[in-house]
Amino acid sequence: MFDKLKAMTAMAGLLKNQDQIKGAIERVAQRLAQARVTGEAGGGAVRVTMSGKMDVVDVALAPALAAGLGDEPTRQRAEFMIAEAMTLAQTRARHLAREVINREAGALGLPALPDDLGGVL
Repeated sequence: MFDKLKAMTAMAGLLKNQDQIKGAIERVAQRLAQARVTGEAGGGAVRVTMSGKMDVVDVALAPALAAGLGDEPTRQRAEFMIAEAMTLAQTRARHLAREVINREAGALGLPALPDDLGGVL
C-alpha cells in the first residue's frame, strides 16, 4: 500500500515539474546527438562509430580485411551496407522497446512514451 502511495506522490511531483523535465529531455537529446562512441572487433579489423542516439555514423574495414572485397568502391559499398543494416536493426529494436514499455505503462495507467522519447532516441 505504501509503495503505491510513494509512486503516486512521485508522479504528482513529476507532473508539477513538466517544464523542467521537458528542458532536461531536450538537453539530453542534444548531448546524445553530438556524442560519438566507437566499437572495434577483430583486433581493429572492423570499427563502428555511433552517435549517443544509437545511429551508425561510420563503419570502417581494415585494408587487410577489405582486400577480399576488391576495389575501393566495393569496400565503401560494403561499409555502407553494414552501417545501413545496423541502423535498421537498431531502429527496429527501439520500436520494439517502445511498444513493450508502452504496454507496461498502459497497464499501470501511465501515458505512452512519445515516438522519439522527446528526441532522446
